[in-house]
Amino acid sequence: MIIDCLKNLEKYVSLNPLYKDVLDFISQTDLNTLPEGKTYIKGDELFVNIQVAKGKTRSEAVVETHNEMIDIQIPLDSEEEYGYIPRCALSEAEYNAEKDITKYADKEMLCYVKAKPGMFCIFDTQDGHAPCIASHPIKKAIFKIKAFCN
Repeated sequence: MIIDCLKNLEKYVSLNPLYKDVLDFISQTDLNTLPEGKTYIKGDELFVNIQVAKGKTRSEAVVETHNEMIDIQIPLDSEEEYGYIPRCALSEAEYNAEKDITKYADKEMLCYVKAKPGMFCIFDTQDGHAPCIASHPIKKAIFKIKAFCN
């Protein structure tokens, strides 16, 4: 997991060849003006999903991992908290290949982090994360990026 300010996103472009495309898209697009739903940038390898998610308590938040795609999550209108636990510390759970998601019953997180608008969190395939922790709905951008080295 990586958490940082958007102005520093360029420091991470060497981690995945598609991160440069994310950076270019963000520099040319006001994410707040995109409609809810998916906007494809490079086919199924890179797209952004704009959503308004219901805020959850820490106990309501569901831990998830992805096998094929990396998330770059960007809160757009308010602060969001994320639970974090390494995938290797999670119990076994069924993988949904169609949605590229495994949801876990585990509730004990290693830590919690908060991101405000102007920040981002990268959750790679080895990162268990519990998003949408807030007392209010959260408008957010979720970039889905093909993981080339998972």
